[in-house]
Amino acid sequence: MSGVLARLLFYPTLGYNVVMEKISSRRWFDRVDQTVILGALPFKSMTDELVHRENVRGVVTMNEEYETKYFCNSAEEWKAVGVEQLQLSTVDLTGVPNLEDLHKGVEFVLRHKEQGSSVYVHCKAGRSRSATLVAAYLIQLHCWSPEKACQALKSIRPHVLVRSAQMNMLHQYHKQVCST
Repeated sequence: MSGVLARLLFYPTLGYNVVMEKISSRRWFDRVDQTVILGALPFKSMTDELVHRENVRGVVTMNEEYETKYFCNSAEEWKAVGVEQLQLSTVDLTGVPNLEDLHKGVEFVLRHKEQGSSVYVHCKAGRSRSATLVAAYLIQLHCWSPEKACQALKSIRPHVLVRSAQMNMLHQYHKQVCST
């Protein structure tokens, strides 16, 4: 049922995100560190800016396929401009990235970090699904608690919203990567 609701609410909530970026202090994306950019859907019109100005060579897409079908580059289109895409499909609104996807996503980001390039991590709004993955990256990198990682993200991107089920998954992830 939550997948159906997410599909029904996709266009209205995407429209809300576009309006909020225009009328508030929300930015479409924010740089978290030298490697990671956390953001909303990377529209095709943003490709040049992301590739040339932001040095993006990797994109982690936390969306389901229908969310990116019309507005975003396909994996082939990203590849044509020198960008590798990793899709970790997660249902909007209620979805929680699983541990396997968190590990895959963080490994992808760390590989690009070693190469000195940037990774654009996104979902529809850049505030829940993608923020969960970026928090996992910060946990892996600094061995921070999930709370500290999420607080760091909120200090950069104030509208980040990591829900309790996502926070529970981050606690499991933390236990795996930071236990001695």
